[in-house]
Amino acid sequence: MNSQTETEKYSSVVPTKYWRLLEDGRVQCDVCPRLCKLHEGQRGLCFVRARQNDEVVLTTYGRSSGYCIDPIEKKPLNHFLPGTPVLSFGTAGCNLSCAFCQNWDISKSREMDTLADAASPSAIARAAHKLACRSVAFTYNDPTIFLEYAIDVAQACREMGIRTVAVTAGYICEEPREEFYRYIDAANVDLKGFTERFYHQICAGHLQPVLDTLIYLKRNTQVWFEITTLLIPGENDSDSELEEMTQWVVENLGPDVPMHFTAFHPDWKMLDKPATPPSTLTRARQIAIKNGVRYAYTGNVHDEQGGSTYCHSCGHRLIGRDWYVLNEWNLTADGQCKFCGARCKGVFEERPGNWGARRLPVRLQNFA
Repeated sequence: MNSQTETEKYSSVVPTKYWRLLEDGRVQCDVCPRLCKLHEGQRGLCFVRARQNDEVVLTTYGRSSGYCIDPIEKKPLNHFLPGTPVLSFGTAGCNLSCAFCQNWDISKSREMDTLADAASPSAIARAAHKLACRSVAFTYNDPTIFLEYAIDVAQACREMGIRTVAVTAGYICEEPREEFYRYIDAANVDLKGFTERFYHQICAGHLQPVLDTLIYLKRNTQVWFEITTLLIPGENDSDSELEEMTQWVVENLGPDVPMHFTAFHPDWKMLDKPATPPSTLTRARQIAIKNGVRYAYTGNVHDEQGGSTYCHSCGHRLIGRDWYVLNEWNLTADGQCKFCGARCKGVFEERPGNWGARRLPVRLQNFA
């Protein structure tokens, strides 16, 4: 049975449980801190959760903007099964409104035609297995808004020994957060800045819920997670903000959570800002290391030093990276430095994968 046939057995519109009826007759969606309050027929800001028949439904269950095999380092995750391929997909919509969105064609899509591919959770898990992918990533847009579909996919993957990865802004309420991360193995959380001004004015959100998600992941789960911050010239790249952010990470999450500082390019509604110079990323990495972050990386630029992993104890290179290609490996199977024996935190195996930098689009019905 192919994935298209399986998908046609159920509707892409499914009921959800994180909502409540308000006294004024509106229905409030409780998945994310936006708490969208909807009249009949209205959609939330994310566009994919809507009020139908006096309840909140997800309108994109089983639908995707496409599937692609990526290197796990592209998520980016540098300490989770390095070198292995990950089957990646997203849907449409987003629960933030970042003016600088680098995936706006997907996250801001209002066209259901964008969702050209379809697959059931079990079909995705089988495809990942047949394609020799070690994990499946919910990416391109935020899995928070297709929570029910993501959880079902994660459960199907777990039954087949496939791990799941959430690439997310961490903008989610407490109860759905607890359920979602019960099934997730790794996450990259996009910490977009470290001021309420940045989140409110540029992302139409708030900072504290994201910090709450990071603290929850550290204190209440076994999820391996890393943090990414896209540095935008003049907006979130000042020394003072980077100092405060990296100090907060070490004090609240510990020194072993990897941080990725990545380069912005003008896009969506922020075309007036220049691209991030590589020197800004290097400066951010240096500030992070100075403040105790053991694993700090640069991204979206060619920087072999900034992309490689070094032992926090002896300084030797543990994992060499040239873009997404691994060219050096000095870790034992349990993540110890081969030179001094210090432990490098992460999810490692005796040998890394060899997927390299390939990006391979796939149609699931060809592999189901």
